[in-house]
Amino acid sequence: MITYDLNGAFYHNGNIISAAEGVALGLDVRAGKNKTIAWSILDAHNTSGSEDYLKIKFDAMASHDITYVGIIQTARAGGLDSFPIPYVLTNCHNSLCAVGGTINEDDHLFGLSACKRYGGEFVPAHQAVIHQYMRERYAASGAMIIASDSHTRYGAYGTVSIGEGGPELAKQLLGKTYDVSRPEVVCVWMEGSPRPGVGPQDVALAIIGKTFNDGIVKNRIMEFVGPGIANLSMDYRNGIDVMTTETSCLSSVWQTDDTVKTALTIHGRPEAFKELSPENGAYYDVLLKVDLSKIEPMIALPFHPSNAYTIREFNENMEDLLRKVDEDTKTQLGVNAPSLVNKIKNGKFYADQGVIAGCSGGTYQNLVRAAEILDGKSLGSDAFWLSVYPASQPVMLELTRKGTLSSLISSGASIRSAFCGPCFGAGDVPANGAFSLRHSTRNFPNREGSKPGDGQISYVALMDARSIAASALNGGAITAATDLPEPPVDLPQTEYNFDDTPYKARVYQGFGKADRSAELIYGPNIADWPEQISMTDNLLIKVASAIYDPVTTTDELIPSGETSSYRSNPIKLSEFALSRKDPAYVGRAKEVLEIERLRRIDPADPRVVSAMEGFDPSTTAYGSMVMAIRPGDGSAREQAASCQRVLGGAANLCEDFATKRYRSNVINWGMVPFTYRGVEQLNIQPGDMIYVEGIKSALENGDDSIEAVLIQNAEKKVITLLMENLAKEDRDIILAGCLINYYAQ
Repeated sequence: MITYDLNGAFYHNGNIISAAEGVALGLDVRAGKNKTIAWSILDAHNTSGSEDYLKIKFDAMASHDITYVGIIQTARAGGLDSFPIPYVLTNCHNSLCAVGGTINEDDHLFGLSACKRYGGEFVPAHQAVIHQYMRERYAASGAMIIASDSHTRYGAYGTVSIGEGGPELAKQLLGKTYDVSRPEVVCVWMEGSPRPGVGPQDVALAIIGKTFNDGIVKNRIMEFVGPGIANLSMDYRNGIDVMTTETSCLSSVWQTDDTVKTALTIHGRPEAFKELSPENGAYYDVLLKVDLSKIEPMIALPFHPSNAYTIREFNENMEDLLRKVDEDTKTQLGVNAPSLVNKIKNGKFYADQGVIAGCSGGTYQNLVRAAEILDGKSLGSDAFWLSVYPASQPVMLELTRKGTLSSLISSGASIRSAFCGPCFGAGDVPANGAFSLRHSTRNFPNREGSKPGDGQISYVALMDARSIAASALNGGAITAATDLPEPPVDLPQTEYNFDDTPYKARVYQGFGKADRSAELIYGPNIADWPEQISMTDNLLIKVASAIYDPVTTTDELIPSGETSSYRSNPIKLSEFALSRKDPAYVGRAKEVLEIERLRRIDPADPRVVSAMEGFDPSTTAYGSMVMAIRPGDGSAREQAASCQRVLGGAANLCEDFATKRYRSNVINWGMVPFTYRGVEQLNIQPGDMIYVEGIKSALENGDDSIEAVLIQNAEKKVITLLMENLAKEDRDIILAGCLINYYAQ
């Protein structure tokens, strides 16, 4: 089904061969690295003059309504004059979230006023989810796009797109660059054709399950090539591509063909097409082979997309697999919930809900296939229910004209507007103990919206729209679409008419029309970032939380869902930091922050002297720290780091960072990204302290490591902390205290 080779491969005469074979034929690895599609695009956008360390400028940007207020506020503090490239603000994350009264719509008004003042593109609520809009309006062969959302993937159009935290977008708004070491490239060789009933989510989950745990594609670019691509429609390719985020890769790009050309022409942008293919002799650092004909319908069980099995395997081993989820529920969430095995009846596992939504599920072809399977048949009036969210108004318009929505409604499905809420816990929250099947992007803990700390627990499993529809026909019993008497066939070309009348009627098109006389509209919840101090000579860090899970998601660092409504008020939002993972964290961090505030006023204050245990308060800052094994998997939201900084965070300590985007957020918010090989063996606990003498000098000198003193139970131990791969600008940002301070200087 899927195999990989970590020893590299060459593209040669339209085929893929091993690195050893290529070298024997006289192919050169170094020259071959410059012949990939990915490099041709990176090179065209690189301003550094170096092939090893890139400084990228993008063609377009996008943000949604969890992130754009903070980004614009950060850029304003750095001297923003106007948006230098097209910047799209969508309103697809908090359009249905009612927490906090008026604050969501207040932010939307701020966004519109910012587009008028600085020259942006404003997409009102319910018009489109962010990535569908960017596919329809901006994805282009050979382009580069950055957006403040982790699932920023338009690779199927030949676009190298990157999801990053807000500060990286603020840099682009200020004419700066996205700085990154040259990424390695993975060849994803596609061959064969999917079986009827197998959808893009099935292919994606199979790839994620094969690659994530071993870090095979981490921080690399996945380049999709091979004869199998011609057998996939545009929507099908997009459905696979958007899920590459869950492999932890940096980005993705696909070879382009007539299917892409047709899609861009349908969307009124034929000039955006360019035929892209690797040059003969292109070299790839890793080879991933995918035989599409052998992919089966998949299910990703809680609590990660990589927890993936074929539906056949699940149905054959459901009791064992569900008991494993029970164990994960206890260890990861601290909840002793009734066993999911109780949902097995007569040898079948029954889910309670189905949702097809967002940038991965709500595409035209997915919804057509689901409607074909349901065929107007009743879902029944028992507990199972189905919600459908078309990804944009043009998609909904075409589904309406073709009668697809009528068919879904006749079956009993609930039709909603374009909204990302089901992906992050702000829509269709299941009942306590319920189990949801979703064609969306993530099934992390709490992504369905439950609150384990309040005694609530529900679950999400990821599946393709086709198998969700098949399961809906069976009252929620997990059913593979391939087991239907007539499973639907996905043809390479699906008839589709794109009508952008809804956009013409409602979207504010302001790029290039900045009006500095237009005033920004501030709601009462919109607040400036609190002041942060620059780095002191030395640093005393108190551990405020220690997390020993193999991976810590950004959702655990700062919960998604309704708490995101407070994203424009840094201090209020920080109250929710780690609230679902370590409820005591905020209190511990605040205690440290209060001592640091006193230290700045009077270093000789007895409370300061006592807390700092003999270290010099006049030259030593006092900050808190989160220790985790691999933090930062998941969302690009900068708040996962900024909330720590607002609470006095000075550093993160880990074995390794799960994603580059989270590490970038840590740096941009002025925290030191310490790593330590074998950090778990230190047995660090809340209350432990680390004294780092000479941290300022080490950062200024470009040191990659520094000796520190770990203080545990009154005992001291010298350890060596790593500060690897910090560029000069990274160090300068940390020294300044945060990106805002850096630009102010």
